[in-house]
Amino acid sequence: MTPTPATPPTLRLGYGTNGLTDLRLSDALALLADLGYDGVGLTLDHMHLDPLAPDLATRVRHTATRLERLGLDVTVETGARYVLDPRRKHGPSLLDPDPAARTTRTSLLITAVQIAADLGAHAVHCFSGTTPPGTTTDTAWKHLTESLTPVIDAAQKADIPLAVEPEPGHLLATLDDFHHLRGLLGDPEHLGLTLDIGHCQCLEDRTPAECIRDAAPWLRHVQIEDMRRGVHEHLPFGDGEIDFPPVLEALATTGYQGLTVVELPRHSHAGPELARTSIEFLRRQETATC
Repeated sequence: MTPTPATPPTLRLGYGTNGLTDLRLSDALALLADLGYDGVGLTLDHMHLDPLAPDLATRVRHTATRLERLGLDVTVETGARYVLDPRRKHGPSLLDPDPAARTTRTSLLITAVQIAADLGAHAVHCFSGTTPPGTTTDTAWKHLTESLTPVIDAAQKADIPLAVEPEPGHLLATLDDFHHLRGLLGDPEHLGLTLDIGHCQCLEDRTPAECIRDAAPWLRHVQIEDMRRGVHEHLPFGDGEIDFPPVLEALATTGYQGLTVVELPRHSHAGPELARTSIEFLRRQETATC
């Protein structure tokens, strides 16, 4: 009797350029294609497709051509630390007390949506930011909904999902917070979720696999790395506590079709080697679930 062949891997894996900041973007994309990645999480930053530098349209067209030639899909990520303010990490945010500052962040996200449309991206990632000192929780949620409304309008016009990420320490930190935002905004069709698997391990009450199943209807982007309970530190695979076969099985069985992007933003010094070992680890773990 001929044995039934193993089910081939179904995850579409990517690697985040925020973990390859010592490489030119063109070189980073070539590396990922050579290693067998399906796509890239492209963080708009001063070293990689700077959204504020001149000739943006020309540079976007060049990047789109490069992605197509290499056969890479893309999600646009907007977590650059100092792209707007060289002295304040992630500033200004969508929650900034100054309306003009909030508008600056909103404008960047609208630009990201336009870039995503021109690149043929699957989603645009963003997060809420931390609640500023002296700002009440109710006011912070009001600022967030007001700031995101024009971004969601732009996403709808471009037909690009906006994928908000629950981030430890931020106003929107958990899956429950994401659902609160959906309710405040009236559950717009183009508002989706970025789920970071490590964040689930770090602070959610549910296991990462349970988080995936619960989040499946809204899941538009996935970030993945290892992490320990209660410690928000992105770790290479095997250095944390996550049991990965159930995670990968949950992603497969829920029918998620977007990219699953390795998120190691503090490891650019070893980016090329970690890109290699990460895809090897995830493919081995995926095979173990078959």
